[in-house]
Amino acid sequence: MLRIGRSKIENGLAKTRQSVFGRIANLFRASEITPETWDELEMLLIQADIGMTTALDLIETVREEVARQRLRAPAEVQDLLKLELVNLLVANQRAYLVGPPRELSVVLVVGVNGSGKTTSIAKLAQYHRERGDRVLLAAADTFRAAAIDQLQVWGQRVGVEVIAHQPKADPGAVVYDAIQAGQARHANVLIVDTAGRLHTKHNLMQELSKVCNIVRRQVEGAPHETLLVLDATTGQNALKQAQEFTKAVGVTGVVLAKLDSSAKGGMVFAIGRDLGLPVLFAATGEGLDDWAEFAPAAFVDALFAPD
Repeated sequence: MLRIGRSKIENGLAKTRQSVFGRIANLFRASEITPETWDELEMLLIQADIGMTTALDLIETVREEVARQRLRAPAEVQDLLKLELVNLLVANQRAYLVGPPRELSVVLVVGVNGSGKTTSIAKLAQYHRERGDRVLLAAADTFRAAAIDQLQVWGQRVGVEVIAHQPKADPGAVVYDAIQAGQARHANVLIVDTAGRLHTKHNLMQELSKVCNIVRRQVEGAPHETLLVLDATTGQNALKQAQEFTKAVGVTGVVLAKLDSSAKGGMVFAIGRDLGLPVLFAATGEGLDDWAEFAPAAFVDALFAPD
């Protein structure tokens, strides 16, 4: 399986490293660990959007382990902190599209407007094509004509057919036709774009649930993945988004978009801890190749890598 290359993830996290996590790393360059070190670490973790509960639990765990092992060197304490951060991510990590072989895998992609959803769909389609999959895209974001056009442009760039209706068409009808087309063309992966609706709009979340139900009726076990695209720059608001989308459509994994633009990036740990969702993919740029399976250890190492 492909993993995020070390140089790419380090480059992608440059802004994050130069901000809060760089200051965290500086704490462990001191000659000793003091009570003030722990207070500042708590403050910085919260500033990094890890979340207060996660930050407090993390510090308690690290302090207890430091005392148990009688660690004194700041570098040893940093290694322990990194290990615990990796553990937060690994606890929920799994492979993408696990399960028995199937004729058609349906991947539903959800997320709010501006999260990087459409670009992420294009990268995911490219990812599948590189593995020899026969891919179709469904333009079920019918509320914005621009969304359909944008997906069709990306489809042409990737070399993947897009099943689309006219703007304002019933999204469920688009999904139904896309499944029929996928089965007729012997595609083995169908990626469904959905409206980038605000998670605070209850009636629109209900419509997402309707689309999900149509998929379930047409293909056994579908959707086989429901990926939530989160903008890595949105901080703790991303946690609220994840909660609402999970209620509506049963999110199975997260795509971390715009990782290269984030100055914080800590919300990924809160999502893993509070919602039990794995981060399956990360995007570190706008290019189609700026995409790979998420690797927790490489991610944490890159947060603390020296510039």
